[in-house]
Amino acid sequence: MKTTQELMQRAKAAAPALAAADTERKNCALLAMADALEAAQEEILAANRLDVEAARGAISPVMLDRLALDAGRVAAMAEGVRQVAALPDPVGRVLARTERPNGLKIEKTAVPLGVVAIIYESRPNVTSDSAALCLKSGNACLLRCGREAARSAAAIVDALRGALAQCGLPADALGLVEDTTRAGARELMHGVGYIDLLIPRGGAGLIRACLEEARVPCIQTGTGICHIYVDRAADLEMALKIVENAKTSRPSVCNAAEVCLVHRDIAASFLPALRQRLVEARAASGRQPVELRLDEKAAAYIPGTPAGAADFDTEFLDYILAVKVVESEDEALAHIAAHSTGHSEAILTQDAEAAERFVRAVDSAAVYVNASTRFTDGGEFGLGCELGISTQKLHARGPMGLQELTSWKYIVRGNGQIR
Repeated sequence: MKTTQELMQRAKAAAPALAAADTERKNCALLAMADALEAAQEEILAANRLDVEAARGAISPVMLDRLALDAGRVAAMAEGVRQVAALPDPVGRVLARTERPNGLKIEKTAVPLGVVAIIYESRPNVTSDSAALCLKSGNACLLRCGREAARSAAAIVDALRGALAQCGLPADALGLVEDTTRAGARELMHGVGYIDLLIPRGGAGLIRACLEEARVPCIQTGTGICHIYVDRAADLEMALKIVENAKTSRPSVCNAAEVCLVHRDIAASFLPALRQRLVEARAASGRQPVELRLDEKAAAYIPGTPAGAADFDTEFLDYILAVKVVESEDEALAHIAAHSTGHSEAILTQDAEAAERFVRAVDSAAVYVNASTRFTDGGEFGLGCELGISTQKLHARGPMGLQELTSWKYIVRGNGQIR
């Protein structure tokens, strides 16, 4: 077992080779990594079965679904790596070019960050997504998963490291921290001189711990208290379809809706239809119904669970939706400003003026008009798989794809100029 310190040292030593690798070599490795995932499918699934059985009863069913792999999910992981190979290489792009009056030619050029560390929880696909994005952007990658996914992640990393070596790149450019205790995570947070960027990908507790303890640059990601505001001018059938998708298509992910705000003018018609769709129809068809947690005004229209003080500040990651009736768009905007985590918010309306006002006023990484929040994802934005959704404003915001894993330097060409 390599210590976390050893892994950081090895990743730092391997980083220059990744930074110098050309597009052809990186793509060779990525395609080999995809093939390796498919070739190691049985080993990966066997490891994952052990993880799932160990976690059963200890985590919620929706979280267990995030942990579980099958042949289709392994194939999707491999396809995600191939999609990254097909994307343009972000390294070496000239972001800006200028020529000064003295003849100096200055180019602002994209370069790798160096060593990127990712701390994540129980989603094994994050392992291959992270490795692929870091490789294509020329970065060494250190991974530390939650203990629930440790066997799965180890099997995936074993397959991927072999593919790196096949294409002449150092296997130590990809490492998995075996210490799944808090101490293992803390070493990455304190890895000054080794870690150039730390990305926590998980729940609010993990992100808060990283932001409070990290001594290396850290991206705030993930926590998604995502709102959908159903305006007085909404197409109600469209709204029902969008809210159902945003809440139930995969409730355990950060872009799932957690709060539905409904304008009072349509509450009498929309809320009974929403309850019928999310609760009664789902229960009748054998699907998990959604628990509606209602504020006092919403409870006047439909039965449900009374909303508690914390329900509008909770990322449920489950079949639970907080519902509030608002008097106006202004009240909806004020509620979002007070309770949002800056991830994704949507307005459902046929009023173009109301939509534009919402888009201008809401300060989140992604703002939607008449669409589900479930699209906040690197693949759905055409960026390939991503390392998480940044909810901060410096360096990266929204889905973190290849461009967000680069920095830049200024390359200055002269012909004897002096100052």
